[in-house]
Amino acid sequence: MSGADDPVTDHIAAKGGWRGGMLAEARALIRAAEPEVAEAIKWRKPSNPLGVIAWDYRGLLCTGETYKDKVKFTFAHGAALDDPAGLFNAGFGGNTRRAIDLFEGDALDAKAFTALIRAAAAHNAARKAGQ
Repeated sequence: MSGADDPVTDHIAAKGGWRGGMLAEARALIRAAEPEVAEAIKWRKPSNPLGVIAWDYRGLLCTGETYKDKVKFTFAHGAALDDPAGLFNAGFGGNTRRAIDLFEGDALDAKAFTALIRAAAAHNAARKAGQ
């Protein structure tokens, strides 16, 4: 798919290079970890016309965005998640979110990232059930 049928694929293709590769790898892991995940492009603005990829399952799981020197995956409720592998390396200044910053040459720990996605999905499901 391409164009209006799959804006996330188009977004990743537009990024290209190692950043696009990292987004594509994470996307595959997210979709495998939570098959019911919804994905969209959000928060388009003049300084970032491509926007940010957002993955949702009963609420926001995480976002994937690129910068000149890194790819950042921000987990909406990361502070509430166990991170035994220590993937979170950014976003500790707030009470809710946590992030993973990956730089060129870094490898994404597939097993640990998948565990975080599953934990985020379970967290969102529990929050929805408790409402």
